[in-house]
Amino acid sequence: MARLSREDFSFFHTLRVRWAEVDPQGIVFNGNYLTYADVAITEYFRALEVAYPADLQKDGGDFFAVKTLLEYLAPACFDDLLDIGVRVSRLGGASIAFEVGIWRGEEQLTSGEVVNVHADPASRKSLRLPDWLRDRVRCFERVAPAD
Repeated sequence: MARLSREDFSFFHTLRVRWAEVDPQGIVFNGNYLTYADVAITEYFRALEVAYPADLQKDGGDFFAVKTLLEYLAPACFDDLLDIGVRVSRLGGASIAFEVGIWRGEEQLTSGEVVNVHADPASRKSLRLPDWLRDRVRCFERVAPAD
């Protein structure tokens, strides 16, 4: 995974590192990077004009995280302004893989992947991703997701 190209991302969410998110050395505690990814993925859906989770629930499903992976390339620090890039890298039958990159200016700090499975909320059995969601993602992304 490691180095990503900012040009591959159609969507960025910007946030500033808060004091509560850093350790005594002023460096972002590693668990907070997943929170940053989650916030940015929520904003990605907003950019797609998808009301998450309500729009998915209309089709009887919801997303459940099944995999997260982060690679730390350089630390983020208190008061840094971060750009969190999110793109859909893969659309499976029932899964959607998000590639995440975090930058401070032009310096890449983190690369990662978050994989969600679309499933019935009660049974947790996987459901095919809705076609309307696949279409929106494909129209939105600069680099086409793998199938």
